[in-house]
Amino acid sequence: MGAAGSPLVTGVVILSWYGSNIGVLLLNKYLLSIFGFKCPVFLTLCHMLACSCMSYAVAASRCVPLQAVKSRKQFYKISLLALIFCLTVVLGNVSLRFIPVSFNQAIGATTPAFTAMLGYMIGHTRESRTVYLSLVPVVVGVVIASGAEPMFNMLGFVAAVTAASARALKSVLQGIMLSDSNERMDSLSLLMYMAPVAVVALIPTTLFFEPDAAALAMKLGKDGSFWALLFLNSFLAYFVNLTNFLVTKHTSALTLQVLGNAKGVVAVVLSLIYFRNPVTFYSVFGYAITVTGVVMYSQAKKAAKKQQLLLRISSGEQAAAANEAALLTLAQQQQQQNGHGHGLAVSGGQKDASAANMADAVALLRAAEKLGNNGYHLAFNIPADGSSRGEREPLMAQARPVLVQGAPSFSRGYSTFFDA
Repeated sequence: MGAAGSPLVTGVVILSWYGSNIGVLLLNKYLLSIFGFKCPVFLTLCHMLACSCMSYAVAASRCVPLQAVKSRKQFYKISLLALIFCLTVVLGNVSLRFIPVSFNQAIGATTPAFTAMLGYMIGHTRESRTVYLSLVPVVVGVVIASGAEPMFNMLGFVAAVTAASARALKSVLQGIMLSDSNERMDSLSLLMYMAPVAVVALIPTTLFFEPDAAALAMKLGKDGSFWALLFLNSFLAYFVNLTNFLVTKHTSALTLQVLGNAKGVVAVVLSLIYFRNPVTFYSVFGYAITVTGVVMYSQAKKAAKKQQLLLRISSGEQAAAANEAALLTLAQQQQQQNGHGHGLAVSGGQKDASAANMADAVALLRAAEKLGNNGYHLAFNIPADGSSRGEREPLMAQARPVLVQGAPSFSRGYSTFFDA
């Protein structure tokens, strides 16, 4: 679970997350298709400008602690991710200009399939058979929805598919390039550095592809409502990232995953009600199959990661498992830095592990616990007489992970001396 909070605060955060995510999506569609502002690149530039200004305002206020870039190499990595991030947003907005929100969301749901494919091609990451099988309905559903979409547009379709694949590429590269624990960043800190890079890239891109964008904005803005909508839309673009950070802090990564699956459905229903774009039985059927596949993928992915982590622990690979736990926590929450899920190097004959190593073990247990129960009981045989947190004692010399099949719940097997 994330940080505890009152039910009222948690409810407000969740509603704000829903409102910002769905609001920016529907406003993008309204501005690009209904209002007549046919400049998706310029619209993305406005989003990135707002994200840059709001990020530095939040940093200056110190309301949310933000992390600093530690090296030039890390900044270059972040800059590359920013360019890919920028491409995904531009292409997503381009697709919204030509295709309905419902079709855009159906295609966007194929991102996990591209992630699995690119993860294998770039990082040589093999998923379990169950994970690959769960992606079949995701792809099949989009194929059905595409064939039955009354407002199908090839340019919009290609832009949406490319945006989904670019989103997956960013996810894979981010996992590889920022895998070093010293370079991991929460989502707000990452956005603070990526948004200005995106602005620099988008200014010449806008001038090249949409030279009349500023003139069109001035023409549409004569009545004032256009500027109000554009300002609200740009602010919501940042608010999406802020509420994403807060909803995981006040709930959990699993809750965010469930809310995300439901958000797509809610966005589709609201868009159909407001924009009244025509739908057919097969387009709805195809989207339903895709959503079902996404849910199946989420569950299969979580089960596979859990099994992998438990096997590493049971085989005594504490160092690899601790790093796996840190990366898993980063991937699930996307914005909380795990400061002690790394550096655990304990072999069978090692006799001088420190209390810092013990913190790694506790972090490992936390990550494993977040994955839930799969019929195993995980216990670390840690001496209960460890007297203080700061002492450097050979605690890990006697620590051995034990898996006991058949326990009804997943409980913590370490001493109450350690807070979890």
